[in-house]
Parts: sequence; C-alpha cells; structure tokens
Amino acid sequence: MSDLGMTVQSPAERLPDPAETDTVEYDPSFERLREHSRDLETETEFGSPAYVSEHRSRNADATKNAVDDEFTASDYQYVETAYDAAHEREMVCLDRRIGRHPENSYVCRLFVPKRYARIALAWGKLLEPVDGDPEPDFYTVQLPDHDEVAVRVVPDAGVTAVLGSDYTGEAKKSFLRLFMYYAKQQGGLGLHAGTKRVDLETDDGTETVGQVFLGLSGTGKSTLTAHGLDLEEPEEATMLQDDVCALRPDGSVAGSEGQGLYVKTVGLDADEQPALYDAVTHESAVLENVHADEDGAVDFDSDEHTANARAVIERDHLASADDEIDLPGIDQVFFITRNPAMPPIAKLTPEQAAAAFMLGESVQTSAGDPSKAGQSIRVVGTNPFIVGSKGEEGNRFRDLVADLGAECFVLNTGSVGDRDVGVDDTVALLRAVSRGSIEWRDDDATGLTVPASVPDMDVSRFGVADALDDHEDCIERLRTERRSHLARFDDLDDEIEDAVY
Repeated sequence: MSDLGMTVQSPAERLPDPAETDTVEYDPSFERLREHSRDLETETEFGSPAYVSEHRSRNADATKNAVDDEFTASDYQYVETAYDAAHEREMVCLDRRIGRHPENSYVCRLFVPKRYARIALAWGKLLEPVDGDPEPDFYTVQLPDHDEVAVRVVPDAGVTAVLGSDYTGEAKKSFLRLFMYYAKQQGGLGLHAGTKRVDLETDDGTETVGQVFLGLSGTGKSTLTAHGLDLEEPEEATMLQDDVCALRPDGSVAGSEGQGLYVKTVGLDADEQPALYDAVTHESAVLENVHADEDGAVDFDSDEHTANARAVIERDHLASADDEIDLPGIDQVFFITRNPAMPPIAKLTPEQAAAAFMLGESVQTSAGDPSKAGQSIRVVGTNPFIVGSKGEEGNRFRDLVADLGAECFVLNTGSVGDRDVGVDDTVALLRAVSRGSIEWRDDDATGLTVPASVPDMDVSRFGVADALDDHEDCIERLRTERRSHLARFDDLDDEIEDAVY
C-alpha cells in the first residue's frame, strides 16, 4: 500500500453528519425511497417496483483495493471525489447492520444521490435496521452518474467509493467485502458461501449437521443451500445464508445479511421453485433488470436486459429461510464444480480441501463477466472479493477445517463425461452425506475417495473411467494445469500444492 494512503482522511471525518446537513436525507422509509425513484420504476403486476440499470453486473476490472493494489494519487482522488459529492449533492443516507454475531457485526452507512434512491431501497432490504445511534464501521458512497467507472476500496479505513455504476450489487458487495476482510483479521475466514442447518432423527435423538456451500454466483450455490433435501417432518433442511459468511476459529459460522437475499430470477419457475417464486412475486420484492412490460406483466424467462436479472427478496417471505443467520457449528463443506472429469461427489482430506479452495474451479456467470459466461474459470475460494494474500487464505482454510474436524467434499453438479448429474442425484448425495450413509472407496481413475454405494441412487453409472473418453490423459492434463495454477501462490504451503488431485 502506498504512503499516499495516509493523506486520505477517514470517512467519519470527511463525510457529512446526516443530522447536521439539509442536503442529506437520513434513513428515509422504503416508501420514501421508492417515491424518489418513481420516474425510473415500472410497477409490476405484483405491486412491486421493477428497475432497469445501465450497469448489469459488477465492474471487476475497474475495482482496486489499497491492500493488494498499488494506489496512486489518482486512486485516492476517487475517494476524495466521493467525499466531496456527499457534501455537495442531494443525497439519501441509509444505515444498516451487517451480521448479528457479537464479534462479526458492523454498522454500514450508504450514501447515494437522491435520484438513485432505488439502490438504497434494494440494499436496505438486505440488511437489518440499526438500533440506537452507533457510529458506522463501514461507509460506501455510490455515484452512478460519475463520468468514469471506478471502484476504490480502502479496507483499513472501512470506506468504498463506487463511481460510474448504478448496479445494486456494487453497493451490496462493498460491505460484504469488508465483512470478510475483518473476519480474517480476527483469525477466521470470510467465505463466499451459503450455509444450511440439517436436522435429522437418529436412534439417539435429533442430530444437527451444519453445512457450507462454496460456489460462484449463479452456479447453484443458492439452490443447493435452500433445497429441503426431500426430508419429511420432523426432519428438515433449512437455509441460513446464501451468499457471504464468516468461518470463526470456534467453528461457528457468522451470517451477514439478516433481512433479505439478492437472487437471480432468469428461468424462475413456480412449479420447480415454489418458495422462491412466492418471495420474488411478493409486493415487498425489488426487481432489477427483470423484464416487465408497460402493464407490469413480468416474464422471468426473458433475458432481454441481462441473464443476470435479480430480485431483492425479504427472508420473511421465503419459506425455506430460517429466522437465524448464524450456524452454531460447521460439520461439512462442499465445493461446487461442473468439471466433467470429476465424480458427482468426492471426499477430501484437509490438504485436498485447501487445494480445492485455491483452485476454485467453476464456470463464469453473468454475475461476473457476462461476455465470458459459460467458460471455465478458476477463482480462489470461488470468492472474487478476497482482500490480502490468497495463499494465506488457503493455509488458513486448511488449518481451520483440520482443527475443527470438518468433512470436505467436491460436488459436481454438471456432468461426468456425457452423463448428466441431475438435481435428484445431487439431492440424494447430499441427503446421504448428511446421514453419513455413503460407503466410500478409493478410485484409481481419479485418485480420490468416491462413493461405492449411495442410498436411493445408482452411483455406478458415474464412474469417471467409464464415462470419460481417454480419461487417463484428460485427468493428467487437468492435474498439470492445477499444479501450474497453485504454483502461482508464493504464500501457499507446499503440503497443499502437493495435495492437488
């Protein structure tokens, strides 16, 4: 980080106190925020507002942080520009709390120009209101109409400037990025992951299994986190978080967003996803880049605006969401992939799990880079928001799961060779893993520990050696690519590099 960072004043010193200025409207109601953006709104057939933004995904290439990137005077000037605008323009200011855990809870303050109050409306429904009058921990100023796109983050000051983008996801991730960064400072690890609690009946009573799912946005992370696993009462599987959480050294997993979820909507089907459909079509939802005609009729199958169409929904209206957002203990971790050379599930050692964490194998989605959607991609931790050494993140992950005794798995939700892994197959696997009812074996083809038998599933049809032509050459090429990828991280322990599968 450049010494120039010392010249930037803290946001508490430079940003206006909303109570002492007439140009900032502080903590307006949702109704008031919606009124400010009425000319940008289409009211849907459900009574909810729908908006179309100019920017429809995050601007990753225009994002820099003062920990990993060499900041120049011009980089800090973007922050100063945001500070000045907050004083000079008519703004709305909203305070919300991210997280509930006593050690992972922060007050967040968002400034946006009044004309773009819809961003505050959507963001405000994700996080919980603040009790009392505490000082903010994190600040974001978003100026959508700035003539240049730039996102600049000063993590140690807790401030983000978002210039030139009107995408709600930039505001959301500005705070979640810092939530994860501060979790790492406390000896834990921020994860781009969903969490769920599975309650099962055993001979000794009710057993609770805590699960964590890592995957890039749009790869099935939210779907699997929310799936009920076809359990019957009194057994149940309940979603706690679907996006970002913090794994703590004691094994608990702190949630972040306590009031809402930011979900993808293209292809949303009432029959296949009834609970999610009900929440998205509730009048309390906020739709972003979802197709709605002049009469308010909504078409969830349309990608006219983008394949990254979104809705902010409230947890209270999603039947699969629990009242709690924190997971008391972590038992199982799943890395979601769609690599056709991988079995539908494999059990990993802590070192292999850390290698999987560092490989972050997935497919690019419209939430990241729409121009590359569908292409293979590797993102450490499947987390585009890491601040600090990525190698150290892998070491920390290995140490945490080993110390906590968490089981780790790689889960292929795509295909093995040309044999599709269906949703029913994945659900059968997850249900069996939760119960501990899978018999495992060593697989010569992949060198991994894979199922020998799974209740309610014929797992034999997914053998990699049978399903993949020239599997030996394919797997060897894959291992070579993986070793080359891991070798890029100087801080990564050798034991993790050597565990590549």
